[in-house]
Amino acid sequence: MPRGRKPDGERALSNAERQARYRTRQMSAMVEKITRPSRPTDRRSRPQRWRDAVSELLDLQAVYANWLETLPDGLRTSRMAEALEAIVDLDLADLAECEPPRGYGRD
Repeated sequence: MPRGRKPDGERALSNAERQARYRTRQMSAMVEKITRPSRPTDRRSRPQRWRDAVSELLDLQAVYANWLETLPDGLRTSRMAEALEAIVDLDLADLAECEPPRGYGRD
């Protein structure tokens, strides 16, 4: 009665060869399992995220306004100055006043 599988080659593998093949197979399985770490979960509510985003936009607008004020005279007519003026001219007051709905009857 035959025992085990038939050898792939002309002769059966020795114990050391079998162990080396097993270790190689295990290492390749480990390499496949490695995944990139996931981003941390944002636990803030949607209204809080909205307020934080609007606050960040207002802060950035103030920084760009300061940058526009300190811009040298030679750059006042450049495309960069035009972009800064467009950002500063945006009316973000409506965003700051807007409060998003909480949803599911929690208003």
